[in-house]
Amino acid sequence: MFPSLQEVYRIRHEVLYPDRDISFVELPQDEDAIHWGWCVNDKLVSVISLFEKENELQFRKFATLKDEQGKGYGGRLLEKVIDYATEKGLKRIWCNAREEAIELYRRYGLEPEGETWQDNGITYTKMAKKI
Repeated sequence: MFPSLQEVYRIRHEVLYPDRDISFVELPQDEDAIHWGWCVNDKLVSVISLFEKENELQFRKFATLKDEQGKGYGGRLLEKVIDYATEKGLKRIWCNAREEAIELYRRYGLEPEGETWQDNGITYTKMAKKI
């Protein structure tokens, strides 16, 4: 599913930064990105935004509604993203992972790169997978 930007922003806001203004989840590059969603019973439960540059695919603002987490929906969406990158012949897929998502990304073959850092009180690690 290709959700509208408003739907993407709604889920990003609710899951990632509920204590901030919704404009905080908007990225300047969103208009040029590909936004995918995962639906369950016609309800959008997970979103991910894809940014392709220099034969690599970065995914950002990956969010699954709190009450739908742990059910495999985000994992299925991530599998589709990896398949997409592979089919396009891209060389690498990567993200800036929140600390609590590292194990999820490892299950799909992404590995940590470099040091962790903090931004807005959240600990991040760059994670990547060669394709």
